[in-house]
Amino acid sequence: MAMLSLSQANLLLLPRTSFDGSQLRVSEESRRSSVDIFLKAAGYLDCAVRHVLPQFTSELRRNLPVDLAEGVLRALCLQALGQAVDIQLGLAIDSAKATLAVKRRLACEMVKYWQQAQDNIMNLSLSHGWGAKHRLFVKWKYIEAKAAAYYYHGLILDEGNTEKSHGVAVASLQAADEYLKESKKACEDFHAVAPLSRNPPLWGTMKYLSEKIPKDTSSKARINRDRYSHEK
Repeated sequence: MAMLSLSQANLLLLPRTSFDGSQLRVSEESRRSSVDIFLKAAGYLDCAVRHVLPQFTSELRRNLPVDLAEGVLRALCLQALGQAVDIQLGLAIDSAKATLAVKRRLACEMVKYWQQAQDNIMNLSLSHGWGAKHRLFVKWKYIEAKAAAYYYHGLILDEGNTEKSHGVAVASLQAADEYLKESKKACEDFHAVAPLSRNPPLWGTMKYLSEKIPKDTSSKARINRDRYSHEK
């Protein structure tokens, strides 16, 4: 049921041609529906870990395929939660009412979920096939989440009125830019591992951040440098 739910969410998030035929896009309705489905998938997986696996004998649990290992199920549960928050962040980005604090909170939630997902599969034997690709996917998304969190943290710090707050803001934005570059390399590594996959065009949260992070980092660093060199 969890895998069917994740597949259903994936179908909802496939970009489609807009009504005017100009570009591929994912509707707000589809994104909101996908959040509910990701949460449903996470619920199924959480139930499996908390209530189903404990009923198995130790021997049966040892003989389960690695795909059904507790660590993998926990990672998939956290992955579903992380992807749900990713979609919510994208909706917040599109909303004029969403504050920077809301966006930073969502980005930090993503970091938490993807970090926990990575912790759960790090020590499992996933060196072949889909397991290795799953591990690289989690690593890629974890780095993306850190780029988003540092970016919004930097924007909030930049609202301060002191030299120190502006300096730390620039450092945070520069960290976001470095994580963004690292995420692109992690994305390439993911797609290059068998079974090979294509890297689709960016959309949603990362399409926005891949444009904004380098631009704002460069702009804020230049403004900060000019501001305080002028004052001195």
